[in-house]
Amino acid sequence: MTLCIVIPTLNEGAALLPRLQALQSLRAQGVELVVVDGDGADATLAEVTALVDKVLAAPRGRASQMNAGARTTRADALLFLHADTELPPDANKQIAQALQCSTWGRFDVCIDGPSPLLRVVETMINWRSRFSGIATGDQAIFVRRCAFERMGGFAPLALMEDIDLSYRLKTTTQPACLRQRVVTSARRWEQHGVLRTVLLMWQLRAAYFFSKLLGVDTHVLARRYGYTPRAPAAVAVLAKAPVPGLAKTRLIPLLGATGAARAQRGLTLQTLGTARVASTGAITLWCAPDVRHRFFRALHQRRGVLCAAQPAGDLGQRMQCAVATHFAQNKRTPLLIVGTDCPALTPAHLQQAADVLQTHDAVLVPAEDGGYVLLGLRRPIPEVFVGVDWSTAQVLIQTRTRLRQACATWYELPTLWDVDEPADWQRWLAAKQAALVKSS
Repeated sequence: MTLCIVIPTLNEGAALLPRLQALQSLRAQGVELVVVDGDGADATLAEVTALVDKVLAAPRGRASQMNAGARTTRADALLFLHADTELPPDANKQIAQALQCSTWGRFDVCIDGPSPLLRVVETMINWRSRFSGIATGDQAIFVRRCAFERMGGFAPLALMEDIDLSYRLKTTTQPACLRQRVVTSARRWEQHGVLRTVLLMWQLRAAYFFSKLLGVDTHVLARRYGYTPRAPAAVAVLAKAPVPGLAKTRLIPLLGATGAARAQRGLTLQTLGTARVASTGAITLWCAPDVRHRFFRALHQRRGVLCAAQPAGDLGQRMQCAVATHFAQNKRTPLLIVGTDCPALTPAHLQQAADVLQTHDAVLVPAEDGGYVLLGLRRPIPEVFVGVDWSTAQVLIQTRTRLRQACATWYELPTLWDVDEPADWQRWLAAKQAALVKSS
């Protein structure tokens, strides 16, 4: 069984080097080591290149970073390791043995500090985890990659992403609770005090438990915990069912009806993956003509994707429905609307768009063909969907006019391109091949 260790980092500095050096014995045994930085400005990262297999950058946030790392490997199993946590020397063998009986698991934890209270805390953590079947990131969660992908990876949460994944994985199999211990830093406990930290964590867990009922945003919980999460924004993805003869029809002369439908399926999966890695907020897949196609049903059942049916009407009416539905449920969280035709759209674009909506009413990512590949709104602006000549080169110009008439402030990110025509598909294939050559 091959194993990949994914380590999310943020401003770890020189403390990262000894952690990675301690993992070199596992790496010598074939374990892949991937570091995913959430800042990109850490000068130490240049020094660790020889100690890891890959160094990546991803939008800040553990969920975002760990999802990005998981997408880069084909290893059989994944281990998500905090940068301040040490593994036992035979961790790979323990994981391989545990995954023969379960699809996921975690280690017991030891908190590296002299206080007797920490012994009590670590014992309570281990007992609680064994009793509840819920693991935390400090316990070094490991999982078969196929199971992780079926679950859709970590949910786009600013906090408690490990708890959420545990709940979902537990619906399939109980975790393997290894008694071998990982050693995690006591810096969090020492900085705020052991008892105060315990009380805070209990309060946050209770708030998270009731968050779905009370509508509490995990970004609020993250700030209470001391994190500075990225700006939140929900994502609405508008997608057509991959039906031969009806999907990506302009690609049929090049790919055939079945090939064009397959392309639609792949583009939809890529867009959902991009939104998942960005981790700005909840993702809704708006399905056309409805949610009954087996592709949409599989996404909902196997990956937990929230699906909704697109209404009848033109593109503007369908986008307006997504906007009205979102803001009726959550008035404070902005919304990003994307299609599935732009594989050049990255998690960074979604994060940047979410950042823009902290200070502007709207954000646009223009398309080379005169339309746009992303529209973000901080508040409902129904005017932007009225009187627009959809699928023409006038869409962006008319949208700007509507925003101006609504007295809305907006910002435009760099222009991208859609995959509509055979030439666009060839361009996309060439871009993928160039990226593959660069990574190798």
